[in-house]
Amino acid sequence: MRTRPGTRVGQYAALLAYLVFLAFPFLWLVSTAFKSPRELGSLHPTWIPRQPTLDNFRQAFDEQPLLHAALNSLLAAAGAAVIAVLIATPLAYVMARHRSPLTRAATGWVVVSQAFPLVLVIIPLFLVLKNLRLINSLAGLTLVYVVWALPFALWMLAGYVRAVPAEIEEAAAVDGASRVRTLVSVVAPLLAPGIVATGLFAFVTAWNEFFFALVLLKTPDRQTLPVVLSHFIGAEGVADLGPLAAAAFLATLPSLVVFAVVQRRITGGMLTGAVKN
Repeated sequence: MRTRPGTRVGQYAALLAYLVFLAFPFLWLVSTAFKSPRELGSLHPTWIPRQPTLDNFRQAFDEQPLLHAALNSLLAAAGAAVIAVLIATPLAYVMARHRSPLTRAATGWVVVSQAFPLVLVIIPLFLVLKNLRLINSLAGLTLVYVVWALPFALWMLAGYVRAVPAEIEEAAAVDGASRVRTLVSVVAPLLAPGIVATGLFAFVTAWNEFFFALVLLKTPDRQTLPVVLSHFIGAEGVADLGPLAAAAFLATLPSLVVFAVVQRRITGGMLTGAVKN
């Protein structure tokens, strides 16, 4: 069925409005990061800074240890993404291929776990980590991020596993491949786009997470980037807007770069799989 020209124009207009809605906060953040204090206090703000300056970036690095905090965030986020993918891939395969009361219960846990608010679990989680002596450590924070990302990672990868034809696994079994060999050598390569997307989700979620890091990390040398960004807000709730915007802009760049690099691999993997016989 051919799409009418008016309908297509409406679709493109809605897509453009959605893109503008998504891009507005980031563009305003970039504009604010390069404005001088005088422009930030102006009653008539402008999109493009009249006199762009890098003073906000210099001040941000002078006031807070942004590089060290970024390294902490990178270690926790990358560790959580890798561990979550390694755990979720075989579990998602079992959930998708073997129907049983246990797998149905696991699927129900995946759905229900997403409904728990962070405040509800933070106290028992704190006590568990305290008994394990993992409070104020990146290892404990990474473990929390893995547990928090695992349900959604299972749900995502299980959908990708169901999209893989079972006949491919049957052919591997006929050739003498075991279940583990089939998963590693046959199914996993076909799941590459899903694995990359799941890892990206876990990384971005951990990179941007604030609440767990605020409660579990005590000393300044262990704090992650979102927690350090909160230090630009004074005790009376007044934000140092210029340095805060500059630091937030720098904190946003890694997620954008990772997504830009990985997005090509996801699309390329999907297109490659679509033309195979």
